[in-house]
Amino acid sequence: MLTTDADPVVAVATAPGRGGIGVVRISLGTAGLTAAEQLARALTGQALVPRHASYVPFLDGGGQVLDRGIALYFPAPHSYTGEHVLELQGHGGPVVLQLVLQRCLEAGRSIGLRLAEPGEFTRRAFLNDKLDLAQAEAVADLIEASTEAAARSAGRSLDGVFSRDIHALVDDVVTLRMLVEATLDFPEEEIDFLEAANARGKLAHIREQLAQVLADARQGALLREGLSVVLAGQPNVGKSSLLNALAGAELAIVTPIAGTTRDKVTQTIQIEGIPLHVIDTAGLRETDDEVEKIGIARSWSEIDRADVVLHLLEAQTGMTGEDEVIAARFPAGVPVVRVLNKTDLTRTGPDVMRRDAIAGGQLCEVRLSARTGAGIALLRAELLRIAGWQAGAEGVYLARERHLVALRSAQEHLALAAQHASQNAAALDLFAEELRLAQERLNAITGEFTSDDLLGVIFSRFCIGK
Repeated sequence: MLTTDADPVVAVATAPGRGGIGVVRISLGTAGLTAAEQLARALTGQALVPRHASYVPFLDGGGQVLDRGIALYFPAPHSYTGEHVLELQGHGGPVVLQLVLQRCLEAGRSIGLRLAEPGEFTRRAFLNDKLDLAQAEAVADLIEASTEAAARSAGRSLDGVFSRDIHALVDDVVTLRMLVEATLDFPEEEIDFLEAANARGKLAHIREQLAQVLADARQGALLREGLSVVLAGQPNVGKSSLLNALAGAELAIVTPIAGTTRDKVTQTIQIEGIPLHVIDTAGLRETDDEVEKIGIARSWSEIDRADVVLHLLEAQTGMTGEDEVIAARFPAGVPVVRVLNKTDLTRTGPDVMRRDAIAGGQLCEVRLSARTGAGIALLRAELLRIAGWQAGAEGVYLARERHLVALRSAQEHLALAAQHASQNAAALDLFAEELRLAQERLNAITGEFTSDDLLGVIFSRFCIGK
Protein backbone atom coordinates (compact mmCIF):
# COMPACT_ATOMS: atom_id res chain seq x y z
CA MET A 1 0.00 0.00 0.00
CA LEU A 2 1.35 3.43 -0.90
CA THR A 3 1.85 5.81 2.01
CA THR A 4 1.09 9.52 1.90
CA ASP A 5 1.64 12.52 4.15
CA ALA A 6 -2.13 12.56 4.76
CA ASP A 7 -2.17 9.19 6.57
CA PRO A 8 -2.55 9.02 10.37
CA VAL A 9 0.77 7.74 11.78
CA VAL A 10 2.03 6.44 15.12
CA ALA A 11 5.46 5.57 16.55
CA VAL A 12 7.35 5.17 19.78
CA ALA A 13 9.06 8.55 20.11
CA THR A 14 11.61 7.61 22.78
CA ALA A 15 14.86 5.74 22.25
CA PRO A 16 14.90 1.93 22.27
CA GLY A 17 15.64 0.22 25.59
CA ARG A 18 14.47 0.59 29.15
CA GLY A 19 13.78 4.00 30.65
CA GLY A 20 11.72 5.76 33.25
CA ILE A 21 9.34 7.20 30.65
CA GLY A 22 8.32 6.06 27.17
CA VAL A 23 6.31 8.12 24.69
CA VAL A 24 3.98 6.92 21.94
CA ARG A 25 3.10 9.71 19.50
CA ILE A 26 0.19 9.83 17.05
CA SER A 27 -0.28 12.43 14.32
CA LEU A 28 -3.64 12.14 12.63
CA GLY A 29 -2.96 13.53 9.17
CA THR A 30 -6.18 14.62 7.48
CA ALA A 31 -8.36 12.69 9.95
CA GLY A 32 -10.75 15.18 11.52
CA LEU A 33 -11.46 16.30 15.05
CA THR A 34 -14.09 13.61 15.56
CA ALA A 35 -11.59 10.85 14.67
CA ALA A 36 -9.06 12.31 17.10
CA GLU A 37 -11.58 12.43 19.93
CA GLN A 38 -12.80 8.89 19.24
CA LEU A 39 -9.28 7.52 19.19
CA ALA A 40 -8.41 9.29 22.44
CA ARG A 41 -11.50 7.83 24.12
CA ALA A 42 -10.74 4.31 22.80
CA LEU A 43 -7.21 4.47 24.19
CA THR A 44 -7.92 6.11 27.55
CA GLY A 45 -11.62 5.55 28.20
CA GLN A 46 -12.34 9.27 28.53
CA ALA A 47 -12.35 12.59 26.69
CA LEU A 48 -9.12 14.60 26.85
CA VAL A 49 -8.96 18.33 27.51
CA PRO A 50 -6.84 20.01 24.80
CA ARG A 51 -3.32 20.95 25.90
CA HIS A 52 -3.85 19.59 29.44
CA ALA A 53 -1.96 16.67 30.94
CA SER A 54 -4.38 13.97 32.09
CA TYR A 55 -3.37 11.00 34.24
CA VAL A 56 -5.25 8.11 32.63
CA PRO A 57 -5.14 4.36 32.05
CA PHE A 58 -4.02 3.06 28.66
CA LEU A 59 -6.59 0.42 27.74
CA ASP A 60 -6.45 -2.66 25.54
CA GLY A 61 -9.29 -3.73 23.26
CA GLY A 62 -11.11 -5.44 26.12
CA GLY A 63 -10.91 -2.46 28.45
CA GLN A 64 -8.07 -3.95 30.54
CA VAL A 65 -5.32 -1.60 31.72
CA LEU A 66 -2.01 -1.94 29.84
CA ASP A 67 -0.30 0.90 31.68
CA ARG A 68 -1.05 4.21 33.38
CA GLY A 69 0.47 7.52 32.46
CA ILE A 70 0.00 10.99 31.04
CA ALA A 71 -2.10 11.64 27.92
CA LEU A 72 -1.83 14.89 25.97
CA TYR A 73 -4.04 16.08 23.13
CA PHE A 74 -2.99 18.92 20.82
CA PRO A 75 -5.71 19.98 18.33
CA ALA A 76 -4.57 21.21 14.92
CA PRO A 77 -2.96 23.49 14.00
CA HIS A 78 -1.36 24.09 17.42
CA SER A 79 0.88 21.02 17.52
CA TYR A 80 4.36 19.97 16.48
CA THR A 81 3.17 18.63 13.11
CA GLY A 82 0.31 21.09 12.62
CA GLU A 83 -2.14 18.16 12.73
CA HIS A 84 -4.21 16.69 15.55
CA VAL A 85 -1.62 15.00 17.81
CA LEU A 86 -2.00 12.54 20.69
CA GLU A 87 0.87 11.64 23.03
CA LEU A 88 0.78 8.82 25.54
CA GLN A 89 3.56 9.04 28.12
CA GLY A 90 3.88 5.86 30.16
CA HIS A 91 6.58 3.64 31.60
CA GLY A 92 9.62 3.14 29.42
CA GLY A 93 9.76 -0.65 29.22
CA PRO A 94 10.13 -2.06 25.68
CA VAL A 95 7.34 -4.62 26.16
CA VAL A 96 4.75 -2.22 27.55
CA LEU A 97 5.55 0.36 24.86
CA GLN A 98 5.02 -2.24 22.15
CA LEU A 99 1.71 -3.25 23.72
CA VAL A 100 0.53 0.37 23.73
CA LEU A 101 1.78 0.85 20.16
CA GLN A 102 -0.08 -2.23 18.93
CA ARG A 103 -3.22 -1.07 20.74
CA CYS A 104 -2.99 2.30 18.97
CA LEU A 105 -2.74 0.56 15.57
CA GLU A 106 -5.69 -1.65 16.45
CA ALA A 107 -7.86 1.25 17.64
CA GLY A 108 -6.92 3.37 14.63
CA ARG A 109 -7.40 0.69 11.99
CA SER A 110 -10.68 2.22 10.81
CA ILE A 111 -8.98 5.53 9.97
CA GLY A 112 -5.93 3.92 8.36
CA LEU A 113 -3.44 4.52 11.19
CA ARG A 114 -0.01 3.16 10.26
CA LEU A 115 3.53 3.12 11.64
CA ALA A 116 5.45 6.34 11.00
CA GLU A 117 8.51 6.35 8.78
CA PRO A 118 11.86 7.84 9.93
CA GLY A 119 11.54 11.59 10.32
CA GLU A 120 7.88 11.64 9.29
CA PHE A 121 6.67 13.77 12.20
CA THR A 122 9.27 16.46 11.45
CA ARG A 123 8.60 16.18 7.71
CA ARG A 124 4.95 16.96 8.40
CA ALA A 125 5.98 19.90 10.57
CA PHE A 126 7.93 21.21 7.55
CA LEU A 127 5.13 20.54 5.06
CA ASN A 128 2.62 22.26 7.36
CA ASP A 129 4.85 25.35 7.76
CA LYS A 130 5.63 24.73 11.43
CA LEU A 131 9.35 24.60 10.62
CA ASP A 132 11.39 25.49 7.56
CA LEU A 133 13.85 22.95 6.18
CA ALA A 134 16.91 24.35 7.96
CA GLN A 135 15.05 24.20 11.28
CA ALA A 136 13.84 20.67 10.56
CA GLU A 137 17.42 19.54 9.93
CA ALA A 138 18.44 21.22 13.18
CA VAL A 139 16.09 18.87 15.05
CA ALA A 140 18.18 15.88 13.93
CA ASP A 141 21.42 17.78 14.52
CA LEU A 142 20.39 18.62 18.08
CA ILE A 143 19.66 14.94 18.77
CA GLU A 144 22.97 13.84 17.25
CA ALA A 145 25.16 16.64 18.68
CA SER A 146 28.39 15.16 20.07
CA THR A 147 29.61 18.25 21.95
CA GLU A 148 28.05 21.02 24.03
CA ALA A 149 29.03 23.64 21.45
CA ALA A 150 27.36 21.62 18.67
CA ALA A 151 24.20 21.24 20.75
CA ARG A 152 24.02 24.97 21.45
CA SER A 153 24.58 25.81 17.79
CA ALA A 154 21.90 23.32 16.71
CA GLY A 155 19.56 24.98 19.19
CA ARG A 156 20.23 28.35 17.57
CA SER A 157 19.40 26.87 14.16
CA LEU A 158 16.21 25.33 15.55
CA ASP A 159 15.24 28.73 16.98
CA GLY A 160 15.50 30.12 13.44
CA VAL A 161 18.69 32.20 13.66
CA PHE A 162 20.17 30.65 10.50
CA SER A 163 16.84 30.86 8.67
CA ARG A 164 16.39 34.54 9.57
CA ASP A 165 19.81 35.36 8.12
CA ILE A 166 18.92 33.49 4.92
CA HIS A 167 15.52 35.19 4.67
CA ALA A 168 17.18 38.60 5.12
CA LEU A 169 19.54 37.84 2.24
CA VAL A 170 16.65 36.66 0.06
CA ASP A 171 14.67 39.82 0.81
CA ASP A 172 17.62 41.98 -0.23
CA VAL A 173 18.09 39.98 -3.45
CA VAL A 174 14.37 40.26 -4.26
CA THR A 175 14.49 44.04 -3.74
CA LEU A 176 17.47 44.30 -6.08
CA ARG A 177 15.76 42.04 -8.63
CA MET A 178 12.74 44.38 -8.66
CA LEU A 179 14.99 47.32 -9.48
CA VAL A 180 16.65 45.44 -12.33
CA GLU A 181 13.33 44.17 -13.69
CA ALA A 182 11.93 47.71 -13.55
CA THR A 183 14.83 48.93 -15.67
CA LEU A 184 14.25 46.12 -18.15
CA ASP A 185 10.49 46.76 -18.31
CA PHE A 186 10.74 50.53 -18.77
CA PRO A 187 13.87 51.17 -20.84
CA GLU A 188 12.43 54.39 -22.23
CA GLU A 189 12.32 56.12 -18.85
CA GLU A 190 14.80 58.92 -18.44
CA ILE A 191 15.53 57.96 -14.85
CA ASP A 192 18.11 55.23 -14.53
CA PHE A 193 16.50 53.10 -11.83
CA LEU A 194 19.69 51.22 -11.05
CA GLU A 195 21.92 54.26 -10.63
CA ALA A 196 19.32 56.19 -8.65
CA ALA A 197 18.77 53.28 -6.25
CA ASN A 198 22.51 52.53 -5.89
CA ALA A 199 22.04 48.99 -7.23
CA ARG A 200 25.75 48.27 -7.28
CA GLY A 201 26.09 49.38 -3.68
CA LYS A 202 23.17 47.16 -2.71
CA LEU A 203 24.75 44.20 -4.49
CA ALA A 204 28.07 44.81 -2.74
CA HIS A 205 26.24 44.86 0.62
CA ILE A 206 24.47 41.57 -0.18
CA ARG A 207 27.77 39.95 -1.09
CA GLU A 208 29.33 41.12 2.18
CA GLN A 209 26.42 39.74 4.20
CA LEU A 210 26.54 36.45 2.32
CA ALA A 211 30.27 36.13 3.00
CA GLN A 212 29.61 36.53 6.73
CA VAL A 213 26.80 33.96 6.70
CA LEU A 214 29.05 31.53 4.83
CA ALA A 215 31.86 32.04 7.35
CA ASP A 216 29.47 31.33 10.24
CA ALA A 217 28.07 28.30 8.41
CA ARG A 218 31.58 26.91 7.87
CA GLN A 219 32.18 27.12 11.60
CA GLY A 220 28.85 25.42 12.23
CA ALA A 221 29.64 22.63 9.77
CA LEU A 222 32.93 22.09 11.59
CA LEU A 223 31.06 21.74 14.88
CA ARG A 224 28.70 19.21 13.31
CA GLU A 225 31.14 17.05 11.36
CA GLY A 226 34.44 17.56 13.17
CA LEU A 227 37.77 16.48 11.73
CA SER A 228 39.17 13.03 11.02
CA VAL A 229 42.71 13.06 12.45
CA VAL A 230 44.89 10.04 11.61
CA LEU A 231 48.07 9.19 13.54
CA ALA A 232 50.61 7.72 11.11
CA GLY A 233 54.22 6.68 11.29
CA GLN A 234 56.64 3.86 11.84
CA PRO A 235 56.13 1.37 14.67
CA ASN A 236 57.02 2.42 18.22
CA VAL A 237 57.17 6.19 17.60
CA GLY A 238 54.42 6.86 20.18
CA LYS A 239 51.20 6.95 18.17
CA SER A 240 49.22 5.09 20.81
CA SER A 241 50.77 7.21 23.57
CA LEU A 242 49.72 10.36 21.70
CA LEU A 243 46.15 9.06 21.31
CA ASN A 244 46.03 8.41 25.06
CA ALA A 245 47.45 11.87 25.79
CA LEU A 246 44.93 13.62 23.53
CA ALA A 247 42.02 11.61 24.93
CA GLY A 248 43.16 11.86 28.55
CA ALA A 249 42.60 8.12 29.03
CA GLU A 250 44.43 4.82 28.47
CA LEU A 251 42.57 3.77 25.33
CA ALA A 252 45.34 2.12 23.34
CA ILE A 253 47.81 -0.51 24.53
CA VAL A 254 51.32 0.91 24.85
CA THR A 255 54.38 -1.35 24.94
CA PRO A 256 57.99 -1.03 23.72
CA ILE A 257 57.31 -3.91 21.30
CA ALA A 258 57.10 -2.74 17.70
CA GLY A 259 53.83 -3.66 16.00
CA THR A 260 51.72 -3.73 19.17
CA THR A 261 48.86 -1.92 17.40
CA ARG A 262 47.50 -4.29 14.74
CA ASP A 263 44.20 -2.53 13.96
CA LYS A 264 42.90 1.00 14.18
CA VAL A 265 41.73 2.48 17.49
CA THR A 266 39.31 5.39 17.19
CA GLN A 267 38.36 7.96 19.82
CA THR A 268 36.36 11.17 19.48
CA ILE A 269 37.64 14.02 21.59
CA GLN A 270 36.78 17.72 21.56
CA ILE A 271 38.86 20.85 21.47
CA GLU A 272 36.99 24.13 21.93
CA GLY A 273 33.81 22.20 21.21
CA ILE A 274 35.06 20.79 17.87
CA PRO A 275 34.80 16.99 17.60
CA LEU A 276 38.08 15.40 16.55
CA HIS A 277 37.86 11.79 15.46
CA VAL A 278 41.39 10.63 16.29
CA ILE A 279 42.44 7.34 14.70
CA ASP A 280 45.50 5.42 15.89
CA THR A 281 46.79 3.11 13.16
CA ALA A 282 49.20 0.22 12.85
CA GLY A 283 52.86 1.16 12.41
CA LEU A 284 53.85 1.54 8.75
CA ARG A 285 56.71 -0.77 7.76
CA GLU A 286 57.62 -3.75 5.58
CA THR A 287 56.56 -7.00 7.27
CA ASP A 288 55.97 -10.68 6.56
CA ASP A 289 53.33 -10.98 9.28
CA GLU A 290 50.01 -11.48 7.45
CA VAL A 291 47.92 -10.03 10.30
CA GLU A 292 50.14 -6.96 10.52
CA LYS A 293 49.93 -6.52 6.73
CA ILE A 294 46.16 -6.30 6.99
CA GLY A 295 46.48 -3.69 9.75
CA ILE A 296 48.92 -1.64 7.65
CA ALA A 297 46.59 -1.77 4.63
CA ARG A 298 43.78 -0.47 6.82
CA SER A 299 46.12 2.27 8.08
CA TRP A 300 46.67 3.55 4.54
CA SER A 301 42.93 3.38 3.89
CA GLU A 302 42.32 5.66 6.89
CA ILE A 303 45.12 8.01 5.81
CA ASP A 304 43.52 8.37 2.36
CA ARG A 305 40.26 9.51 4.02
CA ALA A 306 41.84 11.79 6.63
CA ASP A 307 41.19 15.50 7.06
CA VAL A 308 44.53 15.86 8.87
CA VAL A 309 47.50 13.50 9.12
CA LEU A 310 49.77 13.59 12.17
CA HIS A 311 53.06 12.09 11.02
CA LEU A 312 54.85 10.93 14.15
CA LEU A 313 58.65 10.87 14.25
CA GLU A 314 61.32 10.25 16.87
CA ALA A 315 62.51 13.64 18.13
CA GLN A 316 66.06 12.27 18.48
CA THR A 317 66.35 11.28 14.81
CA GLY A 318 63.81 13.40 12.93
CA MET A 319 62.98 12.38 9.35
CA THR A 320 64.65 9.14 8.30
CA GLY A 321 64.71 7.50 4.90
CA GLU A 322 61.79 5.28 5.93
CA ASP A 323 59.83 8.36 7.03
CA GLU A 324 60.48 10.03 3.68
CA VAL A 325 58.99 7.00 1.91
CA ILE A 326 55.91 7.16 4.17
CA ALA A 327 55.49 10.93 3.66
CA ALA A 328 55.68 10.53 -0.12
CA ARG A 329 52.55 8.36 -0.03
CA PHE A 330 50.39 10.85 1.89
CA PRO A 331 47.45 12.06 -0.23
CA ALA A 332 47.94 15.41 -1.95
CA GLY A 333 46.11 18.39 -0.46
CA VAL A 334 45.69 16.89 3.03
CA PRO A 335 47.31 18.96 5.81
CA VAL A 336 50.22 17.13 7.45
CA VAL A 337 51.65 17.88 10.87
CA ARG A 338 55.02 16.38 11.68
CA VAL A 339 54.92 15.48 15.34
CA LEU A 340 58.40 15.02 16.80
CA ASN A 341 57.63 12.91 19.84
CA LYS A 342 59.73 11.96 22.89
CA THR A 343 61.26 15.38 23.45
CA ASP A 344 61.70 14.29 27.08
CA LEU A 345 64.62 12.21 25.79
CA THR A 346 66.29 15.24 24.16
CA ARG A 347 67.63 18.59 25.28
CA THR A 348 65.06 20.48 23.21
CA GLY A 349 61.65 21.18 24.73
CA PRO A 350 58.20 21.51 23.12
CA ASP A 351 57.93 23.92 20.19
CA VAL A 352 56.02 24.67 16.98
CA MET A 353 57.72 25.48 13.69
CA ARG A 354 55.26 27.33 11.51
CA ARG A 355 54.34 26.30 8.00
CA ASP A 356 56.35 28.96 6.18
CA ALA A 357 59.56 27.55 7.66
CA ILE A 358 59.26 24.07 6.12
CA ALA A 359 58.83 22.72 2.61
CA GLY A 360 57.58 25.96 1.13
CA GLY A 361 54.67 26.23 3.54
CA GLN A 362 53.17 22.76 2.98
CA LEU A 363 53.29 21.52 6.57
CA CYS A 364 54.45 22.31 10.08
CA GLU A 365 56.30 20.61 12.93
CA VAL A 366 55.26 20.27 16.54
CA ARG A 367 57.75 19.04 19.15
CA LEU A 368 56.18 17.36 22.19
CA SER A 369 56.30 14.48 24.64
CA ALA A 370 53.25 12.24 24.64
CA ARG A 371 54.56 10.51 27.77
CA THR A 372 54.82 13.67 29.91
CA GLY A 373 52.14 15.72 28.13
CA ALA A 374 54.54 18.58 27.40
CA GLY A 375 53.58 20.23 24.11
CA ILE A 376 50.14 18.60 23.80
CA ALA A 377 48.53 22.05 24.10
CA LEU A 378 50.65 23.21 21.14
CA LEU A 379 49.33 20.33 19.03
CA ARG A 380 45.75 21.06 20.04
CA ALA A 381 46.19 24.70 19.00
CA GLU A 382 47.69 23.63 15.68
CA LEU A 383 44.72 21.35 14.96
CA LEU A 384 42.35 24.26 15.67
CA ARG A 385 44.33 26.46 13.29
CA ILE A 386 44.19 23.84 10.53
CA ALA A 387 40.46 23.44 11.09
CA GLY A 388 40.02 27.19 10.60
CA TRP A 389 38.33 27.60 13.95
CA GLN A 390 38.03 31.18 15.20
CA ALA A 391 37.86 32.01 18.87
CA GLY A 392 34.60 33.56 19.99
CA ALA A 393 32.50 31.60 17.47
CA GLU A 394 30.11 30.30 20.11
CA GLY A 395 27.21 32.11 18.46
CA VAL A 396 27.38 30.22 15.17
CA TYR A 397 24.57 28.03 13.93
CA LEU A 398 24.99 24.43 12.94
CA ALA A 399 25.16 23.90 9.18
CA ARG A 400 25.36 20.96 6.80
CA GLU A 401 27.38 20.38 3.67
CA ARG A 402 24.33 21.05 1.47
CA HIS A 403 23.99 24.47 3.12
CA LEU A 404 27.63 25.28 2.31
CA VAL A 405 27.17 24.14 -1.29
CA ALA A 406 24.09 26.33 -1.69
CA LEU A 407 25.79 29.36 -0.11
CA ARG A 408 28.90 28.98 -2.30
CA SER A 409 26.71 28.62 -5.39
CA ALA A 410 24.78 31.77 -4.47
CA GLN A 411 28.10 33.54 -3.93
CA GLU A 412 29.24 32.56 -7.44
CA HIS A 413 26.00 33.81 -9.03
CA LEU A 414 26.28 37.13 -7.20
CA ALA A 415 29.88 37.48 -8.39
CA LEU A 416 28.69 36.99 -11.98
CA ALA A 417 25.89 39.48 -11.35
CA ALA A 418 28.48 42.04 -10.26
CA GLN A 419 30.38 41.50 -13.50
CA HIS A 420 27.26 42.06 -15.57
CA ALA A 421 26.29 45.11 -13.51
CA SER A 422 29.53 46.82 -14.53
CA GLN A 423 28.79 46.33 -18.23
CA ASN A 424 26.38 48.17 -20.51
CA ALA A 425 22.60 47.94 -20.53
CA ALA A 426 22.72 44.95 -22.86
CA ALA A 427 23.96 42.84 -19.91
CA LEU A 428 20.95 43.65 -17.69
CA ASP A 429 19.17 40.44 -18.72
CA LEU A 430 22.17 38.44 -17.52
CA PHE A 431 22.35 40.54 -14.35
CA ALA A 432 18.71 39.73 -13.58
CA GLU A 433 19.17 36.03 -14.35
CA GLU A 434 22.15 35.67 -12.01
CA LEU A 435 20.16 37.35 -9.23
CA ARG A 436 17.30 34.91 -9.82
CA LEU A 437 19.64 31.94 -9.64
CA ALA A 438 21.24 33.25 -6.44
CA GLN A 439 17.79 33.60 -4.86
CA GLU A 440 16.96 30.05 -5.92
CA ARG A 441 20.08 28.68 -4.23
CA LEU A 442 19.34 30.55 -0.99
CA ASN A 443 15.71 29.40 -0.99
CA ALA A 444 16.90 25.79 -1.25
CA ILE A 445 18.40 26.10 2.24
CA THR A 446 15.10 26.86 3.95
CA GLY A 447 13.01 24.71 1.62
CA GLU A 448 11.15 27.29 -0.46
CA PHE A 449 12.82 25.77 -3.52
CA THR A 450 13.53 22.08 -2.82
CA SER A 451 12.94 18.87 -4.76
CA ASP A 452 10.92 16.03 -3.26
CA ASP A 453 13.91 13.73 -3.78
CA LEU A 454 16.05 15.90 -1.52
CA LEU A 455 13.34 15.94 1.14
CA GLY A 456 13.21 12.16 1.02
CA VAL A 457 16.95 11.89 1.58
CA ILE A 458 16.99 14.41 4.44
CA PHE A 459 14.11 12.98 6.45
CA SER A 460 15.01 9.33 5.87
CA ARG A 461 18.07 9.89 8.07
CA PHE A 462 16.00 10.95 11.08
CA CYS A 463 15.22 8.54 13.89
CA ILE A 464 11.77 6.92 13.93
CA GLY A 465 9.37 8.83 16.18
CA LYS A 466 10.83 12.22 15.28
